[in-house]
Amino acid sequence: MNFGLNEAQQTLKTSARKFLAAECPMAQVRQWMETPAAHDQALWEKMAAQGWMGLLIPESFGGIGMTMVEMAVLLEEMGRALLPGPYLSTAVLAASALLEGTADAPKQRYLPAIASGGIKATLALVEESASYDPDAVRMHASTSAEGYVLRGRKLFVPDAGVAGVLVCAAQLGDDLALFAIDTAAHGLITRPMTAVDATRPLYEVLFDSVAVPAESLIARSGDARRAIHRTLSAAAAGLAAELTGSMQKILDLSVDYAKTRKQFGRPIGAFQAVQHMCADILFLTESSRSASYFAAWTLGHDPEAAPLACSVAKAYSSDAAREAGNRGIQVHGGMGFTWENDLHLYYRRAKASELAFGDASYHREKIAAAVVDRNLAWPDSPGAA
Repeated sequence: MNFGLNEAQQTLKTSARKFLAAECPMAQVRQWMETPAAHDQALWEKMAAQGWMGLLIPESFGGIGMTMVEMAVLLEEMGRALLPGPYLSTAVLAASALLEGTADAPKQRYLPAIASGGIKATLALVEESASYDPDAVRMHASTSAEGYVLRGRKLFVPDAGVAGVLVCAAQLGDDLALFAIDTAAHGLITRPMTAVDATRPLYEVLFDSVAVPAESLIARSGDARRAIHRTLSAAAAGLAAELTGSMQKILDLSVDYAKTRKQFGRPIGAFQAVQHMCADILFLTESSRSASYFAAWTLGHDPEAAPLACSVAKAYSSDAAREAGNRGIQVHGGMGFTWENDLHLYYRRAKASELAFGDASYHREKIAAAVVDRNLAWPDSPGAA
């Protein structure tokens, strides 16, 4: 298989790198980190003007209709720039969940707004169990005369502080259901949580008898479970690509430092121990890139293989990004731990992303179960046993 980028993808990569270098320098990232939502509306509007918000959204809903490979290209550059804000939550998580749903009304209402940059969105799935398994959802939804009423609590919801809509999973009777909920709804309360990565805030969201209309239902039962699984696979592949970009930046910073820092009258890059650590980072980065791009490719070209490929990519990149950060800090010595050095910011992103959408152990268990059962398809899909 040819893992090289085609001309259009390479153009996207080049333009994204130039755009982010100009609009998202590290000094600006540090300023945005000091704000509660780690978000800049002006940058968001500029990104929307580039068409990035609707990258995965079909043209019929106002998007561009590209594949997950193009999204991986873009996310890798965003990881390299340590882009803060709700892009992953909106353009990958929420957009994928809406697209995978069976109801047309939420798509018509929210997808054009997401594609234009007019609304930000996120996925509210995890609860006290801290599990990404749809079967772990315990939040309660009940029917009412106008639609539905939701009661419960969601944890670790990314970017909920700036989101205009939440894609939320709840138990509706004996079925699992997905809802699109306006964050302005009465009874919906958002509270910030402590986050390792200051560029990607997490929130607790409380649902105190939140009433939503009937047309807010995205999917139900097996359709809802299938939509969640496919959304999480896309998120895992996207986050693996983003981590690859962060690892590339760690490598660049480490190599540059090794060339200029001198000990015993020689650049430290002349010593084999330092060379080995830089070589390790390169190996981890290239391996993660191969895994993440293959996972992204399967999402559009081989759906039956996608769950396994996405779990492989997320499991590997979770460990690889942490190890790349470890080695990068070792190359920098004590300087790597200081607040003034940018390296620790990438390490924080790696540690936070390691747990998001399932850590390496979670995905290895999924891989093992798939191999043992010889069932590599999404649960509840026609190809699943």
